[in-house]
Amino acid sequence: MQYGYFDDEKREYVITNPRTPTKWINYIGTLSFGGFVDHTGGMLVCKGDPALNRITKYIPQLPASNFKGSTLYIRVRDTAGVRVFSPFFVPTLDAYDRFECRVGLGYTKWLTEIAGVRTEVTVFVPDGAQQVVQDVSVTNLREETVEIDVIPVVEFTHFDALKQFNNADWVPQTMECHAMRDPDGRVTLVQYAFMKREIAHNFFASNRPVASYETDRGRFLGDNEYGTWARPGALQNGGDLSSQDAVRGDNIAALLHALGAIAPGETMQTITQLGQAMSYESALPSIQKYRDAAVVQAALAQLADKWAARLDGMQVDTPSAAMNNMLNVHNPRQVYITMNWSRYLSLYQLGLGARGLGFRDTSQDVMGAVGLAADECRDLIVKLLHTQKIDGSAMHQFNPLTMMATQGEAEDEERLPFYGDDHLWIILTTVAWIKETGDFSILDEVVPFYDKDENENPVETGTVLAHLQRALAFTWQTTGAHGLPLLGFADWNDTVNLLPGAESLFNAHLFGAALREMIALATHLGDEAAAARYEAWHTEMGQRVNEQAWDGDWYVRYFEADGRPVGSHTNEAGQIYANGQSWAVLAGYAPPERAIRALDAVYERLNTANGIKLSTPGYDGYDPKKGGVSTYRPGAKENGGIFLHSNPWVMIAETMLGRGGRAFSYYSQVNPAAKNDKIDEFQTEPYVYPQNILGDEHPQFGLARNSWLTGTASWMYQAGTKWILGVRPTLTGLLI
Repeated sequence: MQYGYFDDEKREYVITNPRTPTKWINYIGTLSFGGFVDHTGGMLVCKGDPALNRITKYIPQLPASNFKGSTLYIRVRDTAGVRVFSPFFVPTLDAYDRFECRVGLGYTKWLTEIAGVRTEVTVFVPDGAQQVVQDVSVTNLREETVEIDVIPVVEFTHFDALKQFNNADWVPQTMECHAMRDPDGRVTLVQYAFMKREIAHNFFASNRPVASYETDRGRFLGDNEYGTWARPGALQNGGDLSSQDAVRGDNIAALLHALGAIAPGETMQTITQLGQAMSYESALPSIQKYRDAAVVQAALAQLADKWAARLDGMQVDTPSAAMNNMLNVHNPRQVYITMNWSRYLSLYQLGLGARGLGFRDTSQDVMGAVGLAADECRDLIVKLLHTQKIDGSAMHQFNPLTMMATQGEAEDEERLPFYGDDHLWIILTTVAWIKETGDFSILDEVVPFYDKDENENPVETGTVLAHLQRALAFTWQTTGAHGLPLLGFADWNDTVNLLPGAESLFNAHLFGAALREMIALATHLGDEAAAARYEAWHTEMGQRVNEQAWDGDWYVRYFEADGRPVGSHTNEAGQIYANGQSWAVLAGYAPPERAIRALDAVYERLNTANGIKLSTPGYDGYDPKKGGVSTYRPGAKENGGIFLHSNPWVMIAETMLGRGGRAFSYYSQVNPAAKNDKIDEFQTEPYVYPQNILGDEHPQFGLARNSWLTGTASWMYQAGTKWILGVRPTLTGLLI
């Protein structure tokens, strides 16, 4: 069954059936202020850190039919009585005559027709603004005049998102919402937690006079909250809302706009705003600004221009419509969104903790985004380097607002206190940025290392180039029994957590790829000594890999602390890992005959109709010695699932061998745009890549999850443009 189609001319995906297998979302605004809106009008909005400054209450685990954070009600009064429905379909679930949700670049638009009323809604965050603007137009399609009320509603959450769910007494005691009335009848509802009364006000405003309002969820739903969002008691009798302020409890903001009698064919417009400022008074100028319909239209046009500027530098025309859809619009859009949000906030990463930015995640995200937002990418590179340690390793994750970092799960006392791959990614990222911009000055910028003295001042600083050199030195000096880099707590595959002393072939291969970039950079800079040193390291590490890790038909993936291989034909499960093969080629270690054999083994043993599995066979039962990989049933995620992040690495490796046909075949079988005709199997959005697809060992083979915020976006964009199409920047110019 199809749920929508691509509108290439408008750079939109159009959802025509709201009953999608999962919620399909779109991002509005940025991490500075914004969030996501789903295709049925639910909205999760935050300002800054989603864990510590959340605005709306959106609970993804609730059924898809439930209200989630926001909605819009239309109340029609005619000779037959009162009818209340939502043009978003959820939560009233009324039968619609027409449903159209357009997922655009930084905005979502709806056009729906129910009960002879057409409603058109556009939701977006103006560039640089601190509010969500919702532009609502209602048209009477009937032959007779009707009275129509428009009632937008949002539900607030406590700013500390986790406390909202774990303290059911304290949180409601702190919440309150008050009405600020203008002489002309317009009302702004101001909501805050009591301890933030002087510093952070959420506001909900509109451009029209308000007949009444509501601030308390219980009063709105009615009957001591035994009323429902599908049939809120306060709207059923055609009367007004209570117009009472909430001084505790579950705060909402509902504004009842009585549009009055609307003639046949007549359209009435209402503009609402949801935002946050230090105070109501400080918010007033921007509230007044976006009450003007002309200003709203201009802001929407400005947003379109900004996205056009990002995308128009790289447009392709291939025989594959699905490839064109992704490379021209949806893949770079996802790259930018993922670079901005990292793994903070989606339907799957709920933003309730303090995870922040991941060092390896953001490094890879930036690699795909350097051609879309070079200045933002440079800022992120420098931020990342602030969390590199003096020894050359890196902190695993950090909060970009406070720059406080942690080692994540590597703080487990039974494992080594670092991730063996983190620090190496920044080399690939920095050189990719230089190749794109031609700006070598970044190498001279001085950045402190993360280590602090007793006064919390940096112990040491170094140039960006010195940071990159320190990263290489750490891996070269941190090896195990086979002379291969230690695994640490984990490498890129977080779920394989072997005992201290384990070695990682992924770390060895990533080290080789980083060395190749640094050899080219040192050569370009005229530093012959550095180039020769890195050449020698590359040759030596390549010899160790080929002497120790070749399993006969492919490369092994790990060596355990006792020397046993993982990813070998001698293993019962996890006999072959895709990354062990692709990265041996990307590193330049695999001799031609081994490169061909290893990638053929991927094709023969790991490839499926829905993508390349990360490994096979799956581990069938929990094994604490292997760690998280065995917590999934075989065929799911890292345990023999199709972990999409690793697929483009195989594509790139195949193009390096000149096998473009196979690379394109791999590309096509995971392209979400090509899944549009079998969404009931795939389930997630056909306009963005998911993180994972269930593999063929799983009964639900082909089902995708964890869409949007994934390193898959960056690497699929790189694989498609730089390698399959073969257009990529180098240190000396554009290579075609």
